[in-house]
Amino acid sequence: DVQLVESGGGSVQPGGSLRLSCVASGYSYSQYCMGWFRQGLGLEREGVAAISIRGGLQGGTTYYADSVKGRFTISQDDAQTTVYLQMDSLKPEDTAMYYCAADTGLCWPRALRTYEYNYWGQGTQVTVS
Repeated sequence: DVQLVESGGGSVQPGGSLRLSCVASGYSYSQYCMGWFRQGLGLEREGVAAISIRGGLQGGTTYYADSVKGRFTISQDDAQTTVYLQMDSLKPEDTAMYYCAADTGLCWPRALRTYEYNYWGQGTQVTVS
């Protein structure tokens, strides 16, 4: 079964940076999508960023919510087993529980849709204050 292990959450001042990591294991498929989602208190879970893994012409393609474009960067390691979310210029409104998610197949067009992912990590708290 697919398992996701997250790390990197913490507390930072506005304008600071954090780097989240998500390691996926247990996949028996060559192609999958991994994404980052977040949920603030009293708010619905929203898609933050996603990346297509081993997706042919779409492989490495990234997707971002408008609220984080230019500040957050999603990437993968060379082994294509770990996905990172580099968060720069953090704002108080970025405070949320961040979740790593994964599923088989390409990201598009479901990249930032929470209901399109079958596997989820435990979440890691990010606090900007």
